[in-house]
Amino acid sequence: MLFRPLALALIGVLALMRPVLAEEPPVIAAASDLQGALTEIAADFTASTGQEVSLSFGSTGKFVTQIREGAPFQMFLAADESFVLDLARDGFTDGEGALYGVGRIAIIVPNGSGLVADGTLEGLRVALAEERISHFAIANPEHAPYGKRAEEALRHAGLWDAIQPHLVLGENVAQAAQFALSGDAEGGIVAWSLALAPEVTAQGTAALIPEDWHEPLLQRMVLLRDAGPVARAFYDYMSSPAAHAVMERYGFALPEG
Repeated sequence: MLFRPLALALIGVLALMRPVLAEEPPVIAAASDLQGALTEIAADFTASTGQEVSLSFGSTGKFVTQIREGAPFQMFLAADESFVLDLARDGFTDGEGALYGVGRIAIIVPNGSGLVADGTLEGLRVALAEERISHFAIANPEHAPYGKRAEEALRHAGLWDAIQPHLVLGENVAQAAQFALSGDAEGGIVAWSLALAPEVTAQGTAALIPEDWHEPLLQRMVLLRDAGPVARAFYDYMSSPAAHAVMERYGFALPEG
């Protein structure tokens, strides 16, 4: 019978092909303030190395929960380094990683809003006093670092109590930016990196909030325990001059050293 040798040969070929077919781009979990910058960096990485990564954007706090529950991420870029250091302490990572940027927050106002985008939040103060604010968006401070920093800035300005009834909370800072520009809100406080994105600048205006109004957004990246060679190559690429240039263009300060 010729079928048996042919079948065995085919099985052998498929067995050799299986590892290649099964190999998929590593999934990189990244804070949503990185949507513009990291998408561009990943495209540059692929163009220069021929290797691909799959990007998943979301809330830093929610990613931590998923990692602790066994989500198959190979690299994590957090918006607040404390989350990474906690994971490292509990043995979920390959070392403590490295800082990759320092984030900033900004007030953003959609075109046509009666609110003025100014970093001192005086326009927001006046609008609240005159009852001209219906909805104001920030990320959820419970699990999103940018939401926590927005809360800190509003507290610094003495506006936290007054704005509470008007807050609309995004699951992450990217969703908060969508809410702020939706037309149903007068504005919001979001990541400066998102405010600089072309699709956002076309819809509204933004102004930086003083960095000493809140705790610093020290953003740290780390490889997770099962990271493979492509994830490790992308981790290294994040420290390259090309990646740094993209990060600076999106408003991130680079950590010293």
